Amino acid sequence: MKKLITLFMLAGILFSPVISQAQDTTETAEETAAPPAASTPVLVDDEIVAEEQGFHQVLKEKFIEGGVTFMTPILLCLILGLAVALERIITLNLSATNSKKLLAKVEDALETGGIEAAKDVTKNTRGPVASIFTQGLMRYSEGIDMVEKSIIAYGSVEMGRLEKGLIWLALFIATAPMLGFLGTVIGMIEAFDAIEAAGDISPSLVAGGIKVALITTVGGLIVAIILQIFYNYIVAKIDSLANSMEDASISLVDILVRHKLTR
Repeated sequence: MKKLITLFMLAGILFSPVISQAQDTTETAEETAAPPAASTPVLVDDEIVAEEQGFHQVLKEKFIEGGVTFMTPILLCLILGLAVALERIITLNLSATNSKKLLAKVEDALETGGIEAAKDVTKNTRGPVASIFTQGLMRYSEGIDMVEKSIIAYGSVEMGRLEKGLIWLALFIATAPMLGFLGTVIGMIEAFDAIEAAGDISPSLVAGGIKVALITTVGGLIVAIILQIFYNYIVAKIDSLANSMEDASISLVDILVRHKLTR
């Protein structure tokens, strides 16, 4: 449900410029159709108009020039990729646990209330580290070897949960530039078809076709770069959590060994 809400929000933000461009184009066409008043001639400076165009205006124009057929799938890759990335970032940040503080609480609980008290502490703590601790404490009665095996096995399960969705993010990173290249190739073919139909190589015809064709490649590369930055951040966050889980698991085993020896 959270992913769906995020997806709709991003879709509204990213598609709103395109809708606005369509509305602006319609209004411009209506104004052009209306004959200007002879008594009030209007002189427009091209440089002033170019300066007044903001980033969103340029972005909308390039999106339309690139063609809806290929720019829309590229935009969808960006929307879906950002939805997955934001969901992962929020989940990973919520999964972070102060391992030292948790270990201190578990050790105090073992000294005062035993294994059951330690289980209550880990069950009431959020995050993969606490979940691994819970699984290890549940196997305490079977020996330290079983505790270690349980921690290792459940650690793999938690790693799988942390890496959930990364395959889709990698897919969008790879798909966006490929869609851009495909749009470029097809645009070049259409440009050469136009040259063949005209029977003459016009510089304006060739330059215009190539420019429109390359816009899709630029769009795909921009999407891939943005998603790659998020992907690298997520991978770094997962590695940090994995190291934290390993260090905390070793410390937990040491605490359980000391607790067993002092009994």
